[in-house]
Amino acid sequence: MSAKEQFTSRWGLIISVIGIAVGTGNIWRFPRIAAANGGGAFLLPWIIFLFLWSIPLIMTEFAMGKLTRYGTIGSFAVVMGKRFAWMGSFVGFVATAIMFYYSVVAGWCIRYLFLAGTGQLLQATDHEITWTTFVESGWQPILFHFIAISIGAFVVQRGVVNGIEKANRFLIPVLLGVIIVSAIRAVTLPGASQGLAYLFTPDFNALLDYRVWLQALTQNAWDTGAGWGLILTYSVYMREREDVPLNAALIGLGNNSVSLLAAITVFSTAFAMIPDQAAEVISRPGPANTGLTFIWIPRLFAQMPGGTLFSAFFFLALTFAALSSLISMIELSTRILMDMKMARRSALLTVYATTLVLGIPSALSLDFFLNQDWTWGIALMVSGAFIAIAVLKFGVERFRTTQINSSGSDIQIGRWYNHVIRYAIPAQVIILITWWFTQVIQADPDKWWKFFATESVGTCLLQWTLAILVFVTFNHIIAERTLQK
Repeated sequence: MSAKEQFTSRWGLIISVIGIAVGTGNIWRFPRIAAANGGGAFLLPWIIFLFLWSIPLIMTEFAMGKLTRYGTIGSFAVVMGKRFAWMGSFVGFVATAIMFYYSVVAGWCIRYLFLAGTGQLLQATDHEITWTTFVESGWQPILFHFIAISIGAFVVQRGVVNGIEKANRFLIPVLLGVIIVSAIRAVTLPGASQGLAYLFTPDFNALLDYRVWLQALTQNAWDTGAGWGLILTYSVYMREREDVPLNAALIGLGNNSVSLLAAITVFSTAFAMIPDQAAEVISRPGPANTGLTFIWIPRLFAQMPGGTLFSAFFFLALTFAALSSLISMIELSTRILMDMKMARRSALLTVYATTLVLGIPSALSLDFFLNQDWTWGIALMVSGAFIAIAVLKFGVERFRTTQINSSGSDIQIGRWYNHVIRYAIPAQVIILITWWFTQVIQADPDKWWKFFATESVGTCLLQWTLAILVFVTFNHIIAERTLQK
């Protein structure tokens, strides 16, 4: 089966896939993780894992979608055989489960963009109360969750060219422009040089700490979109002669450049405004790595000249980043249903209604939100492993030569790719999941196994197992329905 629609140009594809990769993790999570892990020392392993995790998986997703012209389920069924369609179901479900609560995050961003744009945000006397009042109000998070998913669905219903590509041609350049302007403004603040020094001066002793390397891998796994199945979905609409290696490199490097610009903005502003507390404030954890953004950033901007405009710019960038990522998640789920012979409109309405309902628990409860973020965020590692396994089943050398180094590729990828897929990706998955689970067990030996704890080993294993059992049970039906002509 081939997709009827295709991105109109390489630029349309690249800008749309960058929209997948660039999200709230770049603008807030990266500066926080970098600050907490040695500043400049963090950048070296972060760049290394870009080539050991992100770019190889991005290339693989591009090649799978281009080869099969199916979403995650059909791609796995074609590449591995129908027996393994359940793996593609799991990969698709992980991204869909994230969509249910990511829509809530996008709603938070929209709400704060409105507050910042009208000047109400900086007029607040206590930003922690403003945040708490909002998230605990009940109806407001649900309302803005509804607004976010409605915007995303509106874009997707217009199709790939008139919806996704056209929206990203607007969203991403504006997002990048806002980030660049914000970075330029931040580095011109008095005292900003201290923040730049903190960010770019490496403490080589920190490189001896294994946790710095693990956090660098974590950041790459979560903020580039590699292993999610989202890039695979967009690659269904690639033109036949698109250059897979070049596109993957541009996206990985483009995504990390946005992260660096965001870090420059946050570090420069923080050290200019509160030099004695900057490092501690930046690295302080917040709810789901996002809540602190809505408490601390407004407080920071309130202290600087032009703070209203600057805060509006910041939340505009954050909102656009969230929406572009949300759009890709909606398309992934919609594509899976379309592969099962549903019309785009019917598939989208199903995804829209389901997300609207299943996002409500996360909108009402931060504990539930954190549980889902923990469970499915870690499950992304399993998704990455499944994608590597698919290539191994196909034949990694055959996949590299016939699918990645195919016609249209100016860059030829060497045998290093084989070693990354065979050994590096599986090793990274095992190490990361073991590390996260060990941290939980050590933190609370009496709770780690509890199935309904907010963050536990038990809750991950329960939810993953239930999902896999369902997909394995209905594997034959799902595969046949997807691949039937």
